[in-house]
Amino acid sequence: MYLEHLSVSNFRNYVAAELQPAPQGVTLLQGDNGAGKTNMLEAVGYFATLRSFRGAPTTSLVRNGTEQAVLRARANRQGRALLIEAEVNVSGRDKVQLNRQPLRRNDELLGAVLVTVFSPDDIEVVKGAPQSRRQYLDEILVALHSKHHAAHAELERVLKQRNALLRSAAGTLRGSMASTLDVWDSKLAEVGEAIADAREVLVASLQEESDQAYLKLSVAPSTSRGAVGLRYERSWEGSLMTALATARAEDVRRGVTSVGPQRDDLFMSIEGLAARTQASQGEQRSLALALRLGGHSLVTVRQSSSPVLLLDDVFSELDPHRSAALAACLPDGQTLLTSAGPVPKGLPVAQRALVRDGTLYPAPGVPSQ
Repeated sequence: MYLEHLSVSNFRNYVAAELQPAPQGVTLLQGDNGAGKTNMLEAVGYFATLRSFRGAPTTSLVRNGTEQAVLRARANRQGRALLIEAEVNVSGRDKVQLNRQPLRRNDELLGAVLVTVFSPDDIEVVKGAPQSRRQYLDEILVALHSKHHAAHAELERVLKQRNALLRSAAGTLRGSMASTLDVWDSKLAEVGEAIADAREVLVASLQEESDQAYLKLSVAPSTSRGAVGLRYERSWEGSLMTALATARAEDVRRGVTSVGPQRDDLFMSIEGLAARTQASQGEQRSLALALRLGGHSLVTVRQSSSPVLLLDDVFSELDPHRSAALAACLPDGQTLLTSAGPVPKGLPVAQRALVRDGTLYPAPGVPSQ
């Protein structure tokens, strides 16, 4: 799929701007830090998930001093024309239309626009807390099938109710609390097992894709295949229902659910060593990028449609060798890339724009190296 046209008004630091990226190859957005380059990628990403990939509150997308931001995108998905229009309001009453039809629920848009995002913060997937790795897996699952969004929404609902009951118990189950907890345990076991199973299957599929991407980015071209190891680690053994029963006394005492997919992790290794604690920063950044490219490749194959690839300031964190390797192995399809400085030779730049103080300026030609 590819983005044909994007327009925004009162979005972040833009009063008004339009972008018509090249359908294939790299559309390069260049400008100083703080000019608004990432904001344009954020606008594209918003159409995939109706949220900021930077984790910012939706209301922060509205330009300071205004009450509403408006975003419009025309996209093409395997020959199908998509028109997406969104109003983001400070009041929180946002409106979204797909092909002129209002959405009844935001999840109706999931899967219409496919986007893969890489930013410097992605190194947290490798070296940060388990939550970032779970989120990485869950984002790919939703891109593969929107049903996974419903499963995760159900997990959040069940955990919220179960944890509220545990807190209200204040260390002691009274009256009907035990039987009510049985109900939430049953629901958590059902949805939790399903999510963990889906993540495990996904990790097995990501193994080869991520390993291939890592080898292409590696500073040691002679490295043998199998450099990257991925293993999904559950927070329990056996059935989740049994684990919840075993952990009940401790959960009641602490007032929180201690086992389940919300506590799971993804273990990653490079050449057999734990990537989070024993890899160099360069290796960690290469792995983080390889994980995104691996997920991108998997979604492309499964959906028969290549997501729009958004690369935010990727070259600022890579050494020259890895930068050149990435430039040479970008996947086919549409890529939007931001950079505050020169880009590597060999980067397939099809279009370039300059960004200055929230304004886009066309800049024909390939940027100087």
